[in-house]
Amino acid sequence: MQSTQKKPLTAFTVISTIFLLLLTVLFIFPFYWILTGAFKSQPDTIMIPPQWFPKAPTMENFQQLMVQNPALQWMWNSVFISLVTMFLVCATSSLAGYVLAKKRFYGQRILFAIFIAAMALPKQVVLVPLVRIVNFMGIHDTLWAVILPLIGWPFGVFLMKQFSENIPTELLESAKIDGCGEIRTFWSVAFPIVKPGFAALAIFTFINTWNDYFMQLVMLTSRQNLTISLGVATMQAEMATNYGLIMAGAALAAVPIVTVFLVFQKSFTQGITMGAVKG
Repeated sequence: MQSTQKKPLTAFTVISTIFLLLLTVLFIFPFYWILTGAFKSQPDTIMIPPQWFPKAPTMENFQQLMVQNPALQWMWNSVFISLVTMFLVCATSSLAGYVLAKKRFYGQRILFAIFIAAMALPKQVVLVPLVRIVNFMGIHDTLWAVILPLIGWPFGVFLMKQFSENIPTELLESAKIDGCGEIRTFWSVAFPIVKPGFAALAIFTFINTWNDYFMQLVMLTSRQNLTISLGVATMQAEMATNYGLIMAGAALAAVPIVTVFLVFQKSFTQGITMGAVKG
């Protein structure tokens, strides 16, 4: 029976561990500061030296957030935009990626090259045409003004094409011999294989849409249609700012996004890992 020997503790291991611990603290500290600040009174939030933990926790900031502002409406707007965009992006990107990966047609490579080129374009470049189109459709200052421009996400098509490359062509040919149509072939044969990528894309899309402050800022103007991110930004006054109230709004806005990532973290990492390996 072989005795298990512990690996010697090297200087590299110690330094890398300390470095990773410092990075962990660096990333976690903003969340800690927002969470604790949400339960502080205004004098405590601006105290110097800072109060690292609320000595007299209060729910006043959350009460003001709900009473003085339509925070629940803002939260619903954010959830609705993120969920609908996630569903539509996943549906269109999975179908488009499957077609680009497994179907052969004239101009296929050119079309895929256009998607790759679109990934390199900053959103600000296409903003003016998007605003003109949204105004022409008559949906400006509605939630759909944020949702519709995000549906054709080039990264989603690229990601699902990479996953669809792993679908064996023999399975698709067998399904066609058995009499399956294109929709049934995709749903019954292709989709179970690309499901990890579908889950990863869903998380990507939800997080990206939730954090898309710039598009929301341009497309939404009325107070009732704001998202939680925009609503929290409007609470910053010119002369005086209630930092406890803003931190309460920021804490509320962070809850869904952190929950989604923690719940679906396994699917997210599995999807990214599988997408990195072909065959």
